[in-house]
Amino acid sequence: MSAAPLTVAQVADAGRAVLDEVGTAVVGMREPLTTALAAMLAGGHVLFEDVPGLGKTLAARSLATALGLEFRRVQCTPDLLPSDITGSSVYDPSSTSFEFRPGPVFAGLLLADEINRTAPKTQSALLEAMAERQVTTDGVTRRLPEPFHVVATSNPVEYEGTYPLPEAQLDRFMVRIAVGYPDAEAEVDVLARRIERRTELATVRRVVDAPTFLAMQAGVEAVRVDPDVLRYCVDVAAATRAHGSVEVGASPRGSQALVLVARSRAVLAGRDFVTPEDVKAVGVAALAHRLSLTPQAWASGLAPERVVTDVLAHVPGPTTARA
Repeated sequence: MSAAPLTVAQVADAGRAVLDEVGTAVVGMREPLTTALAAMLAGGHVLFEDVPGLGKTLAARSLATALGLEFRRVQCTPDLLPSDITGSSVYDPSSTSFEFRPGPVFAGLLLADEINRTAPKTQSALLEAMAERQVTTDGVTRRLPEPFHVVATSNPVEYEGTYPLPEAQLDRFMVRIAVGYPDAEAEVDVLARRIERRTELATVRRVVDAPTFLAMQAGVEAVRVDPDVLRYCVDVAAATRAHGSVEVGASPRGSQALVLVARSRAVLAGRDFVTPEDVKAVGVAALAHRLSLTPQAWASGLAPERVVTDVLAHVPGPTTARA
Protein backbone atom coordinates (compact mmCIF):
# COMPACT_ATOMS: atom_id res chain seq x y z
CA MET A 1 0.00 0.00 0.00
CA SER A 2 1.34 3.40 -0.96
CA ALA A 3 1.87 6.07 1.68
CA ALA A 4 -0.62 8.90 2.08
CA PRO A 5 0.22 12.05 0.12
CA LEU A 6 2.25 14.63 2.00
CA THR A 7 0.96 18.14 2.51
CA VAL A 8 2.45 21.08 0.65
CA ALA A 9 4.35 22.15 3.76
CA GLN A 10 5.72 18.64 4.26
CA VAL A 11 6.82 18.40 0.61
CA ALA A 12 8.50 21.80 0.88
CA ASP A 13 10.34 20.81 4.08
CA ALA A 14 11.46 17.46 2.66
CA GLY A 15 12.52 19.03 -0.63
CA ARG A 16 14.51 21.72 1.15
CA ALA A 17 16.23 19.07 3.27
CA VAL A 18 17.13 17.06 0.15
CA LEU A 19 18.57 20.12 -1.59
CA ASP A 20 20.53 21.11 1.52
CA GLU A 21 22.03 17.63 1.81
CA VAL A 22 22.93 17.44 -1.89
CA GLY A 23 24.45 20.90 -1.53
CA THR A 24 27.02 19.52 0.92
CA ALA A 25 28.59 17.61 -1.98
CA VAL A 26 27.53 19.64 -5.03
CA VAL A 27 28.55 23.27 -4.63
CA GLY A 28 27.12 26.25 -6.52
CA MET A 29 24.27 24.36 -8.23
CA ARG A 30 21.28 25.19 -6.04
CA GLU A 31 19.19 26.61 -8.91
CA PRO A 32 19.82 23.74 -11.39
CA LEU A 33 19.28 21.19 -8.62
CA THR A 34 15.99 22.84 -7.64
CA THR A 35 14.77 22.58 -11.23
CA ALA A 36 15.94 18.96 -11.45
CA LEU A 37 14.16 18.02 -8.22
CA ALA A 38 11.02 19.85 -9.37
CA ALA A 39 11.02 17.83 -12.61
CA MET A 40 11.41 14.58 -10.67
CA LEU A 41 8.58 15.56 -8.30
CA ALA A 42 6.49 16.06 -11.44
CA GLY A 43 7.37 12.51 -12.53
CA GLY A 44 9.77 13.57 -15.28
CA HIS A 45 13.27 12.83 -16.50
CA VAL A 46 16.23 15.21 -16.48
CA LEU A 47 18.97 15.95 -19.02
CA PHE A 48 22.06 17.79 -17.76
CA GLU A 49 23.82 19.27 -20.79
CA ASP A 50 27.07 21.14 -20.27
CA VAL A 51 30.82 20.83 -20.60
CA PRO A 52 32.67 18.13 -18.60
CA GLY A 53 33.89 18.70 -15.07
CA LEU A 54 30.97 20.69 -13.67
CA GLY A 55 29.60 17.99 -11.37
CA LYS A 56 26.68 16.66 -13.43
CA THR A 57 27.36 13.00 -12.58
CA LEU A 58 27.93 13.83 -8.92
CA ALA A 59 24.65 15.75 -8.86
CA ALA A 60 22.70 12.76 -10.23
CA ARG A 61 24.30 10.32 -7.78
CA SER A 62 23.77 12.67 -4.85
CA LEU A 63 20.09 13.20 -5.71
CA ALA A 64 19.55 9.44 -5.88
CA THR A 65 21.20 8.92 -2.50
CA ALA A 66 19.38 11.76 -0.75
CA LEU A 67 16.04 10.57 -2.15
CA GLY A 68 16.68 6.97 -1.12
CA LEU A 69 16.39 5.66 -4.69
CA GLU A 70 18.24 2.60 -5.98
CA PHE A 71 20.94 4.01 -8.24
CA ARG A 72 22.41 2.50 -11.41
CA ARG A 73 24.85 4.10 -13.81
CA VAL A 74 25.43 3.31 -17.48
CA GLN A 75 28.51 4.76 -19.13
CA CYS A 76 27.34 5.27 -22.70
CA THR A 77 29.82 4.25 -25.41
CA PRO A 78 29.47 3.61 -29.16
CA ASP A 79 29.54 -0.18 -28.64
CA LEU A 80 26.82 -0.20 -25.96
CA LEU A 81 23.91 -2.48 -26.91
CA PRO A 82 20.21 -2.05 -26.05
CA SER A 83 20.35 -5.27 -23.99
CA ASP A 84 23.11 -3.70 -21.90
CA ILE A 85 20.43 -1.30 -20.63
CA THR A 86 17.22 -3.32 -20.64
CA GLY A 87 18.65 -6.73 -19.77
CA SER A 88 18.51 -10.01 -21.69
CA SER A 89 17.64 -13.68 -21.40
CA VAL A 90 20.55 -15.97 -20.49
CA TYR A 91 20.54 -19.75 -20.92
CA ASP A 92 20.68 -21.64 -17.64
CA PRO A 93 22.12 -25.17 -18.19
CA SER A 94 20.83 -26.42 -14.84
CA SER A 95 17.21 -25.75 -15.77
CA THR A 96 17.70 -26.02 -19.56
CA SER A 97 15.77 -22.79 -19.97
CA PHE A 98 16.37 -19.11 -20.53
CA GLU A 99 16.36 -16.81 -17.50
CA PHE A 100 15.85 -13.06 -17.76
CA ARG A 101 18.64 -10.99 -16.21
CA PRO A 102 17.40 -7.43 -15.55
CA GLY A 103 19.56 -4.59 -16.85
CA PRO A 104 20.44 -1.38 -15.03
CA VAL A 105 17.18 0.24 -16.18
CA PHE A 106 15.45 -1.66 -13.37
CA ALA A 107 16.35 0.95 -10.76
CA GLY A 108 14.85 3.96 -9.06
CA LEU A 109 17.23 6.37 -10.79
CA LEU A 110 19.21 5.46 -13.89
CA LEU A 111 22.11 7.69 -14.83
CA ALA A 112 22.84 7.55 -18.57
CA ASP A 113 26.23 9.21 -18.53
CA GLU A 114 27.27 10.90 -21.80
CA ILE A 115 24.13 9.66 -23.51
CA ASN A 116 25.14 11.26 -26.81
CA ARG A 117 28.12 8.90 -27.08
CA THR A 118 25.98 5.84 -27.74
CA ALA A 119 24.33 4.89 -31.03
CA PRO A 120 20.70 5.82 -31.81
CA LYS A 121 19.63 2.17 -31.58
CA THR A 122 20.75 2.07 -27.96
CA GLN A 123 19.39 5.54 -27.20
CA SER A 124 15.99 4.35 -28.39
CA ALA A 125 16.08 1.48 -25.89
CA LEU A 126 15.25 4.09 -23.26
CA LEU A 127 12.20 5.51 -25.06
CA GLU A 128 9.70 2.91 -23.85
CA ALA A 129 11.13 3.00 -20.34
CA MET A 130 10.95 6.80 -20.14
CA ALA A 131 7.46 7.08 -21.62
CA GLU A 132 5.66 4.08 -20.17
CA ARG A 133 7.79 2.90 -17.23
CA GLN A 134 8.20 -0.53 -18.79
CA VAL A 135 10.55 -2.46 -21.09
CA THR A 136 9.77 -5.16 -23.63
CA THR A 137 12.34 -7.87 -24.30
CA ASP A 138 11.81 -11.19 -26.10
CA GLY A 139 8.15 -10.33 -26.48
CA VAL A 140 7.61 -9.96 -22.73
CA THR A 141 6.71 -6.60 -21.15
CA ARG A 142 8.06 -5.97 -17.65
CA ARG A 143 7.12 -3.07 -15.39
CA LEU A 144 9.84 -0.88 -13.93
CA PRO A 145 9.98 -0.05 -10.22
CA GLU A 146 8.28 3.03 -8.84
CA PRO A 147 9.49 5.68 -8.70
CA PHE A 148 11.59 5.46 -11.87
CA HIS A 149 13.57 8.36 -13.30
CA VAL A 150 16.28 8.80 -15.91
CA VAL A 151 18.94 11.42 -15.41
CA ALA A 152 21.21 11.76 -18.44
CA THR A 153 24.28 13.87 -19.09
CA SER A 154 25.45 15.19 -22.44
CA ASN A 155 28.45 17.14 -23.68
CA PRO A 156 27.27 19.79 -26.19
CA VAL A 157 30.69 20.99 -27.32
CA GLU A 158 32.26 17.74 -28.49
CA TYR A 159 31.11 16.19 -31.75
CA GLU A 160 33.65 13.48 -32.62
CA GLY A 161 32.27 10.05 -31.80
CA THR A 162 28.89 11.39 -30.68
CA TYR A 163 25.32 10.89 -31.86
CA PRO A 164 23.02 13.89 -31.36
CA LEU A 165 19.81 12.99 -29.58
CA PRO A 166 16.81 12.97 -31.97
CA GLU A 167 13.89 15.26 -31.27
CA ALA A 168 11.69 12.37 -30.10
CA GLN A 169 14.28 11.41 -27.49
CA LEU A 170 14.81 14.99 -26.32
CA ASP A 171 11.06 15.43 -25.97
CA ARG A 172 10.97 12.62 -23.39
CA PHE A 173 13.10 14.67 -21.01
CA MET A 174 10.90 16.99 -18.99
CA VAL A 175 13.75 19.49 -18.59
CA ARG A 176 17.17 20.11 -20.06
CA ILE A 177 19.45 21.94 -17.65
CA ALA A 178 22.70 23.78 -18.31
CA VAL A 179 24.78 23.80 -15.15
CA GLY A 180 27.17 26.63 -16.02
CA TYR A 181 30.50 27.50 -14.46
CA PRO A 182 30.49 28.34 -10.74
CA ASP A 183 31.47 31.81 -9.62
CA ALA A 184 34.88 32.36 -8.03
CA GLU A 185 33.66 31.97 -4.44
CA ALA A 186 31.86 28.72 -5.20
CA GLU A 187 34.89 27.33 -7.00
CA VAL A 188 37.10 28.17 -4.03
CA ASP A 189 34.55 26.38 -1.84
CA VAL A 190 34.81 23.29 -4.07
CA LEU A 191 38.59 23.20 -3.63
CA ALA A 192 38.41 23.84 0.11
CA ARG A 193 35.91 21.03 0.66
CA ARG A 194 38.07 18.62 -1.32
CA ILE A 195 41.08 19.43 0.87
CA GLU A 196 39.01 19.19 4.05
CA ARG A 197 37.48 15.75 3.40
CA ARG A 198 40.86 14.24 2.35
CA THR A 199 39.31 11.94 -0.20
CA GLU A 200 38.10 12.24 -3.78
CA LEU A 201 34.66 10.78 -3.10
CA ALA A 202 32.01 13.22 -1.84
CA THR A 203 29.16 11.48 -0.02
CA VAL A 204 25.69 12.50 1.09
CA ARG A 205 23.27 10.84 3.49
CA ARG A 206 19.77 9.60 2.75
CA VAL A 207 17.11 12.15 3.65
CA VAL A 208 13.93 10.36 2.50
CA ASP A 209 13.17 6.90 1.10
CA ALA A 210 11.42 5.79 -2.07
CA PRO A 211 7.91 5.48 -0.52
CA THR A 212 8.27 8.95 0.99
CA PHE A 213 9.34 10.34 -2.37
CA LEU A 214 6.22 8.80 -3.94
CA ALA A 215 4.17 10.49 -1.23
CA MET A 216 5.89 13.78 -2.08
CA GLN A 217 4.93 13.33 -5.74
CA ALA A 218 1.35 12.57 -4.73
CA GLY A 219 1.31 15.72 -2.60
CA VAL A 220 2.30 17.83 -5.60
CA GLU A 221 -0.56 16.34 -7.64
CA ALA A 222 -3.07 17.78 -5.17
CA VAL A 223 -2.09 21.38 -5.99
CA ARG A 224 -4.47 23.23 -8.28
CA VAL A 225 -3.36 25.71 -10.93
CA ASP A 226 -5.30 28.87 -11.75
CA PRO A 227 -6.93 28.71 -15.23
CA ASP A 228 -5.22 31.98 -16.15
CA VAL A 229 -1.83 30.40 -15.44
CA LEU A 230 -2.75 27.41 -17.58
CA ARG A 231 -3.68 29.81 -20.40
CA TYR A 232 -0.37 31.62 -19.91
CA CYS A 233 1.55 28.32 -20.34
CA VAL A 234 -0.39 27.59 -23.53
CA ASP A 235 0.28 31.11 -24.84
CA VAL A 236 4.01 30.73 -24.20
CA ALA A 237 4.15 27.38 -26.00
CA ALA A 238 2.08 28.76 -28.89
CA ALA A 239 4.42 31.75 -29.18
CA THR A 240 7.36 29.43 -29.80
CA ARG A 241 5.49 27.93 -32.76
CA ALA A 242 4.85 31.37 -34.26
CA HIS A 243 8.38 32.69 -33.68
CA GLY A 244 10.14 33.64 -36.91
CA SER A 245 13.32 31.75 -36.03
CA VAL A 246 11.57 28.50 -35.11
CA GLU A 247 10.75 25.77 -37.60
CA VAL A 248 9.06 23.42 -35.13
CA GLY A 249 7.82 24.85 -31.84
CA ALA A 250 6.93 23.30 -28.51
CA SER A 251 4.20 20.64 -28.64
CA PRO A 252 1.38 20.23 -26.10
CA ARG A 253 3.78 17.96 -24.21
CA GLY A 254 5.98 21.03 -23.84
CA SER A 255 3.21 23.18 -22.37
CA GLN A 256 2.32 20.29 -20.05
CA ALA A 257 5.92 20.03 -18.88
CA LEU A 258 5.95 23.78 -18.33
CA VAL A 259 2.98 23.76 -15.99
CA LEU A 260 3.97 20.56 -14.17
CA VAL A 261 7.51 21.70 -13.37
CA ALA A 262 6.24 25.17 -12.40
CA ARG A 263 3.76 23.52 -10.05
CA SER A 264 6.48 21.44 -8.38
CA ARG A 265 8.68 24.49 -8.06
CA ALA A 266 5.84 26.38 -6.37
CA VAL A 267 5.43 23.53 -3.88
CA LEU A 268 9.16 23.53 -3.13
CA ALA A 269 8.76 27.22 -2.31
CA GLY A 270 6.01 26.31 0.16
CA ARG A 271 3.07 27.57 -1.92
CA ASP A 272 -0.08 25.71 -2.92
CA PHE A 273 -0.57 27.84 -6.03
CA VAL A 274 1.50 28.64 -9.14
CA THR A 275 2.51 32.15 -10.16
CA PRO A 276 3.68 33.40 -13.56
CA GLU A 277 7.14 33.79 -12.00
CA ASP A 278 7.24 30.02 -11.42
CA VAL A 279 6.51 29.49 -15.11
CA LYS A 280 9.20 31.95 -16.17
CA ALA A 281 11.74 30.35 -13.85
CA VAL A 282 11.44 26.95 -15.58
CA GLY A 283 10.53 28.14 -19.08
CA VAL A 284 13.97 27.73 -20.66
CA ALA A 285 14.61 24.34 -19.04
CA ALA A 286 11.20 22.98 -20.06
CA LEU A 287 10.92 24.35 -23.61
CA ALA A 288 14.28 25.17 -25.21
CA HIS A 289 15.22 21.56 -26.04
CA ARG A 290 11.87 21.06 -27.79
CA LEU A 291 12.47 23.72 -30.45
CA SER A 292 13.87 23.18 -33.94
CA LEU A 293 15.27 26.38 -35.40
CA THR A 294 15.18 27.42 -39.04
CA PRO A 295 18.39 26.86 -41.03
CA GLN A 296 18.96 30.61 -41.13
CA ALA A 297 18.65 30.97 -37.36
CA TRP A 298 20.88 27.94 -36.77
CA ALA A 299 23.54 29.28 -39.17
CA SER A 300 23.51 32.66 -37.42
CA GLY A 301 24.29 30.99 -34.09
CA LEU A 302 20.95 31.72 -32.44
CA ALA A 303 20.33 29.43 -29.44
CA PRO A 304 16.90 27.98 -28.61
CA GLU A 305 17.37 29.25 -25.06
CA ARG A 306 17.47 32.80 -26.39
CA VAL A 307 14.23 32.22 -28.31
CA VAL A 308 12.43 31.04 -25.16
CA THR A 309 13.82 33.99 -23.19
CA ASP A 310 12.51 36.34 -25.88
CA VAL A 311 9.09 34.67 -25.83
CA LEU A 312 8.85 34.89 -22.04
CA ALA A 313 9.73 38.57 -22.20
CA HIS A 314 7.01 39.40 -24.74
CA VAL A 315 4.06 37.12 -23.95
CA PRO A 316 1.81 39.01 -21.49
CA GLY A 317 1.20 37.23 -18.21
CA PRO A 318 -2.13 36.70 -16.50
CA THR A 319 -3.57 39.60 -14.57
CA THR A 320 -5.92 37.68 -12.27
CA ALA A 321 -3.59 35.02 -10.92
CA ARG A 322 -3.20 34.92 -7.17
CA ALA A 323 -0.06 36.61 -5.90
